[in-house]
Amino acid sequence: MVVYGDLQSGNCLKVKLILSLLGIEHQWQHINILESETHTPEFLALNPNGKIPVVVFDDGRVLYESNAILSYFAEGSDYLPQDNFLKAKVYQWLFFEQYSHEPYIAVARYIQVYLGMPADRVEQYEALHEKGYKALDVMEQQLSESNFLVSDNVTIADFALYAYTHVADDGGYDLRGYPHIKRWLKAVGQLHASVDMEEAV
Repeated sequence: MVVYGDLQSGNCLKVKLILSLLGIEHQWQHINILESETHTPEFLALNPNGKIPVVVFDDGRVLYESNAILSYFAEGSDYLPQDNFLKAKVYQWLFFEQYSHEPYIAVARYIQVYLGMPADRVEQYEALHEKGYKALDVMEQQLSESNFLVSDNVTIADFALYAYTHVADDGGYDLRGYPHIKRWLKAVGQLHASVDMEEAV
């Protein structure tokens, strides 16, 4: 199995994390998005949307979209509840991450870290913070009530939100007013630190 990605990308990091925690053997193929490696004919044949991560299974089947990949590999594991309601709550957070969190926190980071804050993106960068902080507020509220985002057990919902929250400061976000998020980041970060995150496995 080959996984195409870049560990600087939160969307790829979450996939690497679940594979490593579950001990799933795979080959990691680094893709440089800044050099347009996601737009070659070969890559577009795998994912016409031109984005990473992409998983190519041994039988040739292809799966992309990071949270779909997380869900696939977590099925049957402790990281995805069997209870239908709790499972739906996990998906609730996965959708939240992609629609209310990642577009603001990850994009601000991209402008600052990847693009180097070009002058024509400063206004957009500053505008992202209002909705980014709103997403953090929602997380802080939930984490004031439970150890993790879905009850007191870690799930792929935590991996999904951890991916860009733990580097939110790269996008200019100040987490000092979010004690529950900081406690949660430490807990999920211990799992992150416990596995080999090298690009080749």
